[in-house]
Amino acid sequence: MKHLRRRQITALATGMLLAAGISLAAPASAAAATGSARTQTPLVVNARWGGHCTYDRLVIDVKGYVPQVTVTPVAHLVYDGSGKPVPLAGKYFLEVRLHPAAGHDDAGQNVYQGPKLVKIYLPKLKGMALTGDYEGYVTFGAAFDTKPSYTSSFLHGPERFVLDVAHPNVC
Repeated sequence: MKHLRRRQITALATGMLLAAGISLAAPASAAAATGSARTQTPLVVNARWGGHCTYDRLVIDVKGYVPQVTVTPVAHLVYDGSGKPVPLAGKYFLEVRLHPAAGHDDAGQNVYQGPKLVKIYLPKLKGMALTGDYEGYVTFGAAFDTKPSYTSSFLHGPERFVLDVAHPNVC
Protein backbone atom coordinates (compact mmCIF):
# COMPACT_ATOMS: atom_id res chain seq x y z
CA MET A 1 0.00 0.00 0.00
CA LYS A 2 2.88 2.38 0.83
CA HIS A 3 4.51 1.54 -2.57
CA LEU A 4 1.31 2.35 -4.42
CA ARG A 5 0.90 5.65 -2.59
CA ARG A 6 4.58 6.57 -3.22
CA ARG A 7 4.15 5.81 -6.94
CA GLN A 8 1.03 7.99 -7.12
CA ILE A 9 2.81 10.87 -5.40
CA THR A 10 5.86 10.45 -7.70
CA ALA A 11 3.62 10.39 -10.79
CA LEU A 12 1.72 13.45 -9.59
CA ALA A 13 4.97 15.34 -8.84
CA THR A 14 6.41 14.40 -12.24
CA GLY A 15 3.25 15.61 -13.98
CA MET A 16 3.35 18.88 -12.08
CA LEU A 17 7.01 19.42 -12.95
CA LEU A 18 6.33 18.69 -16.62
CA ALA A 19 3.41 21.10 -16.66
CA ALA A 20 5.49 23.78 -14.95
CA GLY A 21 8.34 23.22 -17.42
CA ILE A 22 6.01 23.57 -20.40
CA SER A 23 4.44 26.77 -19.07
CA LEU A 24 7.88 28.25 -18.33
CA ALA A 25 9.10 27.34 -21.82
CA ALA A 26 6.17 29.04 -23.57
CA PRO A 27 7.16 32.63 -22.73
CA ALA A 28 10.76 31.89 -23.75
CA SER A 29 9.68 30.62 -27.15
CA ALA A 30 7.38 33.62 -27.57
CA ALA A 31 10.33 35.90 -26.80
CA ALA A 32 12.44 33.98 -29.30
CA ALA A 33 9.78 34.47 -31.97
CA THR A 34 9.74 38.22 -31.30
CA GLY A 35 13.53 38.32 -31.48
CA SER A 36 13.54 36.46 -34.77
CA ALA A 37 11.22 39.07 -36.28
CA ARG A 38 13.95 41.65 -35.62
CA THR A 39 16.58 39.46 -37.24
CA GLN A 40 14.56 38.82 -40.40
CA THR A 41 15.91 40.64 -43.42
CA PRO A 42 14.08 43.94 -43.96
CA LEU A 43 12.16 44.15 -47.24
CA VAL A 44 12.45 47.21 -49.46
CA VAL A 45 8.94 47.71 -50.84
CA ASN A 46 8.87 51.14 -52.52
CA ALA A 47 10.80 54.28 -53.44
CA ARG A 48 9.20 57.68 -53.99
CA TRP A 49 10.16 61.32 -54.20
CA GLY A 50 8.75 64.78 -53.74
CA GLY A 51 9.68 68.40 -54.21
CA HIS A 52 9.53 70.97 -51.41
CA CYS A 53 10.34 74.69 -51.23
CA THR A 54 13.97 74.24 -50.18
CA TYR A 55 14.73 70.56 -50.78
CA ASP A 56 13.94 67.51 -52.90
CA ARG A 57 13.20 64.32 -50.98
CA LEU A 58 13.81 60.68 -51.88
CA VAL A 59 12.06 58.14 -49.60
CA ILE A 60 12.73 54.39 -49.47
CA ASP A 61 9.95 52.43 -47.73
CA VAL A 62 10.93 49.31 -45.77
CA LYS A 63 8.87 46.50 -44.25
CA GLY A 64 10.45 45.42 -40.97
CA TYR A 65 13.15 47.70 -39.62
CA VAL A 66 15.34 50.20 -41.47
CA PRO A 67 18.75 48.57 -41.93
CA GLN A 68 22.11 50.29 -42.13
CA VAL A 69 22.18 52.75 -45.04
CA THR A 70 25.21 54.29 -46.73
CA VAL A 71 25.02 57.21 -49.12
CA THR A 72 28.09 57.60 -51.32
CA PRO A 73 28.88 60.09 -54.09
CA VAL A 74 30.04 58.12 -57.15
CA ALA A 75 31.40 59.13 -60.58
CA HIS A 76 28.77 57.07 -62.41
CA LEU A 77 26.05 54.52 -61.62
CA VAL A 78 26.24 50.83 -62.53
CA TYR A 79 23.90 47.91 -62.00
CA ASP A 80 25.06 45.53 -59.25
CA GLY A 81 26.20 42.16 -60.52
CA SER A 82 26.47 43.07 -64.21
CA GLY A 83 28.40 46.34 -63.91
CA LYS A 84 26.40 47.75 -66.83
CA PRO A 85 25.94 51.54 -66.79
CA VAL A 86 22.62 52.91 -65.54
CA PRO A 87 21.06 55.14 -68.24
CA LEU A 88 20.37 58.20 -66.07
CA ALA A 89 21.40 61.63 -67.32
CA GLY A 90 23.33 63.74 -64.85
CA LYS A 91 26.75 65.03 -63.87
CA TYR A 92 26.64 63.97 -60.22
CA PHE A 93 25.39 60.75 -58.68
CA LEU A 94 24.65 59.31 -55.24
CA GLU A 95 24.57 55.59 -54.48
CA VAL A 96 22.19 54.64 -51.65
CA ARG A 97 22.89 51.14 -50.30
CA LEU A 98 20.78 49.30 -47.69
CA HIS A 99 22.21 46.27 -45.87
CA PRO A 100 20.94 43.81 -44.84
CA ALA A 101 17.93 44.19 -47.08
CA ALA A 102 16.07 42.51 -49.94
CA GLY A 103 13.57 43.49 -52.60
CA HIS A 104 12.25 39.92 -52.72
CA ASP A 105 10.86 37.44 -50.18
CA ASP A 106 12.31 34.05 -49.20
CA ALA A 107 10.43 32.38 -52.07
CA GLY A 108 12.12 34.73 -54.55
CA GLN A 109 8.94 36.71 -55.25
CA ASN A 110 9.47 40.42 -55.90
CA VAL A 111 8.16 42.63 -53.07
CA TYR A 112 9.59 45.89 -54.39
CA GLN A 113 6.72 47.72 -56.10
CA GLY A 114 8.43 51.04 -56.85
CA PRO A 115 10.01 52.37 -60.02
CA LYS A 116 13.11 50.69 -61.38
CA LEU A 117 14.31 53.58 -63.57
CA VAL A 118 12.68 57.00 -63.76
CA LYS A 119 13.51 60.49 -64.97
CA ILE A 120 12.48 63.13 -62.41
CA TYR A 121 11.89 66.85 -63.03
CA LEU A 122 12.67 68.45 -59.67
CA PRO A 123 15.04 71.36 -58.98
CA LYS A 124 17.89 69.04 -57.90
CA LEU A 125 16.80 65.40 -58.28
CA LYS A 126 16.81 64.44 -61.97
CA GLY A 127 16.50 60.66 -61.86
CA MET A 128 16.38 57.56 -59.70
CA ALA A 129 17.03 53.88 -60.36
CA LEU A 130 16.95 50.61 -58.48
CA THR A 131 20.44 49.38 -59.32
CA GLY A 132 20.62 46.19 -57.30
CA ASP A 133 18.92 43.58 -55.15
CA TYR A 134 21.76 41.18 -54.65
CA GLU A 135 23.12 39.08 -51.75
CA GLY A 136 21.61 41.09 -48.92
CA TYR A 137 22.11 44.52 -50.48
CA VAL A 138 19.50 46.74 -52.11
CA THR A 139 21.02 49.65 -54.01
CA PHE A 140 19.55 52.79 -55.56
CA GLY A 141 21.14 55.50 -57.64
CA ALA A 142 20.13 59.15 -57.80
CA ALA A 143 21.16 61.60 -60.52
CA PHE A 144 21.73 65.38 -60.31
CA ASP A 145 22.82 68.16 -62.69
CA THR A 146 24.70 70.00 -59.93
CA LYS A 147 26.64 68.74 -56.91
CA PRO A 148 24.07 67.68 -54.26
CA SER A 149 24.17 68.91 -50.68
CA TYR A 150 22.21 66.30 -48.73
CA THR A 151 21.16 65.01 -45.33
CA SER A 152 19.65 61.66 -44.45
CA SER A 153 17.38 60.41 -41.70
CA PHE A 154 15.17 57.54 -40.64
CA LEU A 155 11.44 57.87 -40.03
CA HIS A 156 9.24 55.34 -38.26
CA GLY A 157 5.63 54.19 -38.45
CA PRO A 158 5.94 53.18 -41.30
CA GLU A 159 9.67 52.49 -41.50
CA ARG A 160 11.54 54.48 -44.13
CA PHE A 161 14.85 56.04 -45.09
CA VAL A 162 14.82 59.68 -46.20
CA LEU A 163 17.37 61.54 -48.32
CA ASP A 164 16.87 65.33 -48.49
CA VAL A 165 18.78 67.31 -51.13
CA ALA A 166 18.92 71.05 -50.52
CA HIS A 167 18.25 73.66 -53.20
CA PRO A 168 17.46 77.40 -53.26
CA ASN A 169 13.95 78.39 -52.23
CA VAL A 170 11.57 77.93 -55.18
CA CYS A 171 8.28 78.78 -53.41
